Amino acid sequence: MAFLFFVTERMRLSLSHHPQLSVIAHHCSCQTLSPCARFGPTGTLIQGAARLLGACEPLWSPIAWSWKEVAAERVAMKDLKPVDQIEVQVLVDNVTDSLSTGPKNVTLEWPALMRAGMRELAGSCQCCANHGLSLVITARRDGAQHTMLFDAGPVEFAIEYNGTRLGIDFGAIEAVVLSHGHWDHAGGLPMAFDLIHKSNGGRLVPCYLHPGMFRKRALPLPGGDLLPIREIPSPDELAARGAAVITTTEPQTFLEDMFFLSDEIPRVTPYEKGFPGHMRRSEDGQFWEPDPLIMDERFLAMHVKDKGIVVFTACSHAGVVNVLKHACTCFPSTPLYGVTGGLHLAGGNEKIIPESVRDTAEFGLKLIAPGHCTGWRAVNALVRTFGENVVVPLAVGKIITI
Repeated sequence: MAFLFFVTERMRLSLSHHPQLSVIAHHCSCQTLSPCARFGPTGTLIQGAARLLGACEPLWSPIAWSWKEVAAERVAMKDLKPVDQIEVQVLVDNVTDSLSTGPKNVTLEWPALMRAGMRELAGSCQCCANHGLSLVITARRDGAQHTMLFDAGPVEFAIEYNGTRLGIDFGAIEAVVLSHGHWDHAGGLPMAFDLIHKSNGGRLVPCYLHPGMFRKRALPLPGGDLLPIREIPSPDELAARGAAVITTTEPQTFLEDMFFLSDEIPRVTPYEKGFPGHMRRSEDGQFWEPDPLIMDERFLAMHVKDKGIVVFTACSHAGVVNVLKHACTCFPSTPLYGVTGGLHLAGGNEKIIPESVRDTAEFGLKLIAPGHCTGWRAVNALVRTFGENVVVPLAVGKIITI
């Protein structure tokens, strides 16, 4: 049995509210189709029977993504509310840089340390760089503010060491998002929750996770062997440390609708192919299988009033252009203002730097804050293309106010 629906642009949002059609939309086919069957500005093609009958697993076909994009757009447009200002403090990053100048809205590490109480400059007072990413993000609106933690770096030591020096108020953190299931973003989570739980009087804090991020993973070695990657902390382990675990693939807003967490990111561009050679264990744990797309990675976004959408992407395994395209789909009536985080244009992805930089230009971004896995070649290419007033590289301790 097979059936097709054609949904016009005007009809597509209203149909998604219909009980039967919303079920079909949720259970749409993951059969791979020709490029012409993709979602476009004039309509959406849906093929539902095979998926509805459980004939295949939910992968990343263009048709499945059509309905996911509709759902994400509906959530984002309806629920995300503009904020007056956001402040981003880099708790963990690969780089330390207390000297390079930047725009007026950027505070460097040493002034940030002085703001936290440093009265004498010494090596023991400064933060440490580490391969990973962790951002403390505060949003303010009408006198109210909410703070969240986006990832927690690779190791517990870095969270505590940098956090105490920067004077991070862990008790003010009201939500935690783990972008994807890699050690360099999740390793510090247990310590982060210990510090949060100790500082907030024992209150549970929501922790947003993706169900696909907990399988054992590995990287390829030149000789053909695999280097296993340590598993990330389990939901039970995080719950024991004070996390109220929320495991979902659905897009949603939280903290008075100041923050938006995306769904899985559609793969659109022909050159962004994820993490070549990346592997994971099969569901039954019996063998290794290719996992280049790392579909559990999602992005965070906020809407800054009179500016636009600021996107936070931790590693951009989907490709930064795919991330930004999906953000445009989620917020079709609001321009993108900036992107912050790891763009994963180092190592094997250095060959796609020209295309990635070229296509990033189409979004008209006013802020590009690359860090973590972006790589120095990509940062240099971005600066050459967009200039120092737009490109503000991340570094541990740095504060960016938007």
